[in-house]
Order: sequence, then structure tokens, then C-alpha cells
Amino acid sequence: MKVALIGATGFVGSRILDEALSRGHEVTAIVRRPERLPAHIGLTANKGDALSAEALAGLLAGHDAVIAAYNPDADTADKYEAMVAGAKAIIAATKKARIRRLLVVGGAGSLELAPGQQVIEQPGFPEEWKAGALGTREFLYRLREEPELDWTFLSPAMMLAPGERTGEFRLGGDQVMFDAEGQCRISVEDYAVAMIDELEEPSHSRQRFCVAY
Repeated sequence: MKVALIGATGFVGSRILDEALSRGHEVTAIVRRPERLPAHIGLTANKGDALSAEALAGLLAGHDAVIAAYNPDADTADKYEAMVAGAKAIIAATKKARIRRLLVVGGAGSLELAPGQQVIEQPGFPEEWKAGALGTREFLYRLREEPELDWTFLSPAMMLAPGERTGEFRLGGDQVMFDAEGQCRISVEDYAVAMIDELEEPSHSRQRFCVAY
């Protein structure tokens, strides 16, 4: 498939890029600094601004699907506003480019520990992550109100860290999934496997789903 990947040099986006290329997909990486990406068969690197719907639409046109791994710069003053602005621009650009499929890298903050009790609302949720997590949750809320796109929002487990690519994990819905040891975790590599699996064989159209061991 021809895939446009927004944020291909990021923590999650870089693993999604590797996974997509390893499976033979043609990927257009839309990043702030394309010079960071080494040459690779099947990879086209383009400089793009995820906050400019007009410019972004031109880069997305002609692809089969868009994967959004957008994350504001680390030094962004208001990560919530930046995340919401990115969500609005990405949705608008995907529609303007006449692409129906949009897959979004989500967060764990909006998952539920119990009905109506989201992770982000619990005491002890790290304050430094809160603005970004709220912005990512707003991305999900906006997708749920979107009548045109065939969207999918993939939330990782609460613990997302570099690790092994096993290809073995569980898929869930809106609830946190714990393992036998009471942990909720997934490697970034296996998160990328779940994302590209969904790209190739869609089974969560207009849904949020999650992945964990």
C-alpha cells in the first residue's frame, strides 16, 4: 500500500515506519526534519507541517491511507492546544486529500479502569503528561464526531517502552488490560505490529482499540 506517515521520526512513528517498510509498503514520511531519515527502498521523506491543513493535504494526496503519529515538539509551551490543533489539521487535510482511511496513534490516558473512570482522571496521573494526554483524548473525541472518514484510533498499554518485537499480544476495546502480574504494558515494536496489522486487515473501522500483553 501507499501510506503517508505523519511523525515518522518520533518515538512511536519511527517504529511504525520500520514495520511498514519491512512489510513492503511504500511510505511517505512527513516530518519536520527529513534529513534525519536514512535512504531506504520504498521510503520518500518530505518536510511537512502537521498544523497546516492546506500544505499537509498536498503531501497526503494519492495515498491509500494516512497514519498519524503526530506529537508536538518537546519544548511546546501548550501541548494540549498543539495536540488539538494538530488533530484538527490532520482530519481536515485527510479529507481534503480525498483519503478515507486515517489511523491514529492514540494514548492510554483515555482508556477506562472501570466504566466512566479514565486513567487520566485518576489521582497520581503524572502532571507532566497530562496536557498531551488530554489533547490526544480530544483527538479521539473529534474522530468520533467525524462523519466521513474511515478512522481507527489505537491506544497502547499504560506502559509503552522500547523492547522486543514478538508479534504476540492481546487486543481490546476501551478498557485497560492487565496481564497475570497486574501490569499493563506493550513494547513500541509490538504496538507498531498491531498498527500495521490494522492497516493491512482492517477490523476496527470507526473504533478505538487497544493493545497490551
